[in-house]
Amino acid sequence: MTTHLISDPTVPGTAVFPAAPGWLTLSAAMTEEVPVIADRDDLLVTIAPGAGHGGPACFLHAHAVIEVDGTHLGAVDPATATPHRIGDRARYATAWGLLTHECAHAAHSRWDPPPGAKPNAATAATLLEESRIEAAHLRRRPDDRHWLRASTINLILADLPAADPAHGPAMTAHDAAQAAALLLARTDAGVLTATETAPVARAVESVLGKDVLAALRAVWCEAFGVADDDAEAMLDLGRRWCEIIGTDADSDPDGDPDPDPDGDPDPDGNGNGNGNGSDMATDPDAAPVPSPLTRAITTSLASVARAVADEAGPVDPADATATPAADPLADTVAQRVFATDGPRDGRTATTGTRSPTAAERTAARTMARALNTAGIREWVATKTTSATPPGRLRMRGALAADAQRAAGALPTAEPFTRTTRTTVPAPPLRLGIACDVSGSMDTFAGPVASTAWILAHAARHTRVPADTATVIFGNHVRPIVYPGTAPAKVTEFDADDDWEAVDKALDALDGALGLSHPGAARLLVVISDGYFQDEPRAAGQHRVDRLRATGCGVLWLSPNNYATPFNGVTVHTVTDPTATARAVGRAATAALHATR
Repeated sequence: MTTHLISDPTVPGTAVFPAAPGWLTLSAAMTEEVPVIADRDDLLVTIAPGAGHGGPACFLHAHAVIEVDGTHLGAVDPATATPHRIGDRARYATAWGLLTHECAHAAHSRWDPPPGAKPNAATAATLLEESRIEAAHLRRRPDDRHWLRASTINLILADLPAADPAHGPAMTAHDAAQAAALLLARTDAGVLTATETAPVARAVESVLGKDVLAALRAVWCEAFGVADDDAEAMLDLGRRWCEIIGTDADSDPDGDPDPDPDGDPDPDGNGNGNGNGSDMATDPDAAPVPSPLTRAITTSLASVARAVADEAGPVDPADATATPAADPLADTVAQRVFATDGPRDGRTATTGTRSPTAAERTAARTMARALNTAGIREWVATKTTSATPPGRLRMRGALAADAQRAAGALPTAEPFTRTTRTTVPAPPLRLGIACDVSGSMDTFAGPVASTAWILAHAARHTRVPADTATVIFGNHVRPIVYPGTAPAKVTEFDADDDWEAVDKALDALDGALGLSHPGAARLLVVISDGYFQDEPRAAGQHRVDRLRATGCGVLWLSPNNYATPFNGVTVHTVTDPTATARAVGRAATAALHATR
C-alpha cells in the first residue's frame, strides 16, 4: 500500500524545482491557504509534476511539507490558478482534494508507530488512519467533503491498483479487508455514500463473510473516536484488525501474504491457482482478467467520479453575495451598455488600443498588494467542548463526569476543550468608474484609460474578491473595462462631447456591479468637473443619493477647485491627471478598511 504519511525524518522533500514558473507561484499560493485548512501555520506546499514521492500526494511529517503531484492539475495551466478564490478550485478539484486530504493528515495524524511496534499491526493502523483523519477533518470543516470526494479516486487507485487487472486486488482476505478500509470506511466517515460503495460491500462480504466484515467495521468506527496523538490505541486497533483477518501482526507487511489462511494454493477452486476469482487461463499471453473485487472497486469509483462531476462544490461567500442590483432600470441600462458595447451611432468614441507600459504593469501589482493588505482579517478563535477527544482534558470536567457516574446519573460533563481558529472572510470589492468625456476633460482621457487597465489587473491578481468596471459618458455611455475581465490592452478614448449622460453611466455601473446591493465593499468613482446640464445633473444626483443610502461610497475626482460635484460625495481634487490611479487605489483600500 502506498502511504500518504511519511514520518521518517531522513526522507527529504522531492527536488522538483527549477520547474516552470507557474508551479512555484502555485506552490506559494497553496502554502498561503493551508493554515486555515490544516489549523496550523508551519506548513509548506510543493505542487509540481513528479512531487508526491511516487503517490498522488504525501505529507512529510518531520519536515511539515505537503507534496502534490502536479499531473493531477490536469489541463489547467498552473499560472492561471487562483486558489484563494473558492470558485476557481473547481477547475482542479482533484488536486485541491489531494491537498485537503494531506491537510487532514497534517492536522490529525499526530502519532508515529513507536520503536518495536509489530510491523503488520502498524501497517493496519496506518490503513485505518486514512479514513480516521478524513472523518476528523469533516467534523472541523464539513464543506470540504466535496474536495475529499474528488481526491478519493486517485488516492484509492494508488493504494489499490484496480486499474491494472494483472496486479489488481484479488479475492483474498487481505485484499478484501484493504478495500473495505479504503472504501467502506470512508462511507461511515461521511465521505462516500452507501450507494456508491455497494458493489465493493457485496464483493468484500463474499470473501470475508458478514460476521468478519461487521467486526472490521466496528474497528474502523472505533478508530474515528481515537485522539489524534493516541498511538497506543491505534496500534491496538491494528492488532485487532490483523486478528480478525487472520494475519500475523508480527510478520513483515512487505512479504508475500498467503492468499488463503489455510494455505490452499487454489482458493478459488477453479484450477488456475491465481486467487483472483477469475477464469484467466494459464497461458502467459492471455489478457489478464480482473477479479470480481477489482471490478467492484472500479465500478464504485466510476460512480463517485460521475457524482462529483455533477455536484456543485462549495460556494465562495463573495460569489454568494454578488447578486444583481435591485433596481430593474439599472439592470436594463447595464445590459444595453455592456452587452452591446453601447450605441452604434453618435459620438463618445474610443480611439483604439495600445499595449500597457512597464509602469502600468508595476502599478497594477502594487495596487493588488495594497488591496491584499487592506483585506487581511484577523483569525477568530472559537472554543468548543465535548465529552470525548480530541481536545485538551480539563480536570474539573473529568471529575464532574466521574461524580455523575458514581451517582448513577448519565454523564453530561464535557471535559475536553478544543480551540478552532478561522478567518473572517474578506468582503468582496465592487468598484465602478465613470469618466466624463466632455471637451473640458480632455487632459484626463489618457490617465483614466490607464487607471481602468491598472484597476482591472489589480482586481485579477488580488486575493480580495474584486470586480471592477469602467465606462465613459458624454452624448452616450460606452464601456472601457467590462465586469470580471482583465483586458490585455489599454482602451483609449476621446473627450470632445457636448453632453453628459451621467445618469445613464451610473445606472450602467450599478446594474453591472450591484453597487446598490449590500454585502460588499462598494465604491463609485466619478471623474468629472461637474459642468452638466440641468436635466442630467438632477437625474445623476438622484442616483447618487440612492447609492449612498444603500451604503455605497461615492468618490468624486475633480480636475480643479472650480468643479461642481454632486452633493454628499467625497471630493478629491486631482490637479495632476497622472495621479488618478493612485487616488482611486487609496479610495479602494479605504473602502476595504472600512468594512473590518
